Amino acid sequence: MNPDILVIGIAGGTGSGKTTLMKRLIEAFPDSVTVLSHDNYYKRHDELSYEERCKLNYDEPDSLETDLMARHLERLRRGETIQCPVYDFTIHNRSDETVTIVPGRVIIVEGILIFENEALRDLMDIRIFVDTDADIRLCRRIKRDVNKRGRTLESVLTQYQQTVKPMHDKYVEPSKRFAHIIVPEGGKNLVALDMVIGRIQRHLEAL
Repeated sequence: MNPDILVIGIAGGTGSGKTTLMKRLIEAFPDSVTVLSHDNYYKRHDELSYEERCKLNYDEPDSLETDLMARHLERLRRGETIQCPVYDFTIHNRSDETVTIVPGRVIIVEGILIFENEALRDLMDIRIFVDTDADIRLCRRIKRDVNKRGRTLESVLTQYQQTVKPMHDKYVEPSKRFAHIIVPEGGKNLVALDMVIGRIQRHLEAL
């Protein structure tokens, strides 16, 4: 491992505020942060039709190629560049494109299930769980999926009831015990945000 690189994991349920917290950290250290998102590691399913892909459970650990993500994070921690897969939520499948990711001095790993996998979480120096009320998370998910991912309200609610909530209760919520810090309301929690920014600042100053 490269001691010059600090890896911060940000987990929490759908719509919890992970992205807001991540954006605040990027804004504070725009030249130092690299982001690795678990969402880009959803498995490819070219063998299935769009209708069949719509019926898959995307909220269980097996829907993601987490072993590949762990290998990529290991390489980033060694200071190596990776080719990260790209997932297209509008077609429920991995894109043919990849994105070149160069490791910064701070790597943020984000996703709802990143603490569920032991190999992945062991690569993180700081693990943060964003804890937000379920009603607020559902409202945020509806807004995001309808406006940004081309989903209908009915499809979002059906998916939430059939897979999102059951999988949250089974996998995401229990993974909270692996967090070093639990942050209510994510990036809107200014006290917690200042603590994390201070920790990153000390890391950067020590280099």
